[in-house]
Order: sequence, then structure tokens, then C-alpha cells
Amino acid sequence: MTRAPAKRIERIEARLQPEKKARIQRAADIEGLSLSDFVVSKASAAAEDVIRAHEVMELNEHDSRLFVEALLNPPEPNENLRAAFRDYKEYFGK
Repeated sequence: MTRAPAKRIERIEARLQPEKKARIQRAADIEGLSLSDFVVSKASAAAEDVIRAHEVMELNEHDSRLFVEALLNPPEPNENLRAAFRDYKEYFGK
């Protein structure tokens, strides 16, 4: 029977003013979590929010319709796009 390798645990440290630590500890106590678990859970949730905001684009109904229309009926390439394509082919030799 083989054992799965143990997951490595990393450490993070932070220095903060006593009143900030007390406020965070109070919030952790309210949620019934240790200070470490509270900080990790909130930092992880905040990290997911930041990543999602960076990676996901949300469009309103009007912009969604414009986007789909552009995909279904793309405009003809203009001179700038044709020039960029020529430069690409010249640079990459394709």
C-alpha cells in the first residue's frame, strides 16, 4: 500500500499594529476560527476575487450583443490590420 506524499505547508508572516491584530482576532473569534485560519480564509477569498476580476470580463446585454455580432459578422480587415499581419509574417517567416 503506497502512501500519498504529504502536502508541503508554507508559512507566511505579517507584522501589524496591536489594534489591528486585536480587531482581526475579534473577527476570528466571532466566526469561531483561529487567527491563522481566519487570515488564510479571508486572504484566499480576496485573492480569488482579484484573480477573477483580472481574468473574467462581464458584459452588459448591449455589449454582449455587439460582441456576438462581431463574432458572427466580422468586419473586413482594415489597412492597419493588414500591415500588422504583413509585419507578423515577415518577422516570424510564416
